[in-house]
Amino acid sequence: MTTKLSATGLTLLRGERLLFRDLEFALNPGELLLLEGKNGSGKTSLLRVIAGLLEPESGEIRWDGKRVRSSRQEFQNAFIWMGHAVGMKNDLTLLENLQFEARLQSPSAAEFKEVLSRLGLNRLKNLPMRALSAGQRRRVALARLLLSEAAVWLMDEPVANLDTEGRKLVIDLVEDFLNSGGMVVMAAHQDVDVEAPTHTLELS
Repeated sequence: MTTKLSATGLTLLRGERLLFRDLEFALNPGELLLLEGKNGSGKTSLLRVIAGLLEPESGEIRWDGKRVRSSRQEFQNAFIWMGHAVGMKNDLTLLENLQFEARLQSPSAAEFKEVLSRLGLNRLKNLPMRALSAGQRRRVALARLLLSEAAVWLMDEPVANLDTEGRKLVIDLVEDFLNSGGMVVMAAHQDVDVEAPTHTLELS
């Protein structure tokens, strides 16, 4: 069976520093790839390589058995990124931002309501993004994931600086997504306990 998402021989330099050499992984539906290591170890850089935002010195990534370099658009349509910055328009309301982000999938009003309710955002939906706290913005980023049709979530430190309730929410959402056949690549510098088949890459 063809592995859904895989990498072989990935090597990346940043300046004169070698972040990783001959790195490889294989991921299938329902599985989590956990990238562990201290700050500056290359976790975010690896996520950026997977997303096509950084070009490695060598190696390749495959999606459905095809080299991503030769089928970039197909893979870009298959993943969604959750980074440190929410990347939304401050002058638009929470709901307007999500509607703009989800315009290609056209989720129903019921789907919007369900997602906003689950994340505790219903009462905030008509506020401009600039009025939201950092924690509330993180929840908006999670809503964007839930409203997408992406097969892969690329998540950069999604539980960093969250309280116990916030961490549990993120883990619950990830577990639900994996149970539905999704795939997650997550960078974390602290313990993340997800009940799902997990592959771990330790970067140093």
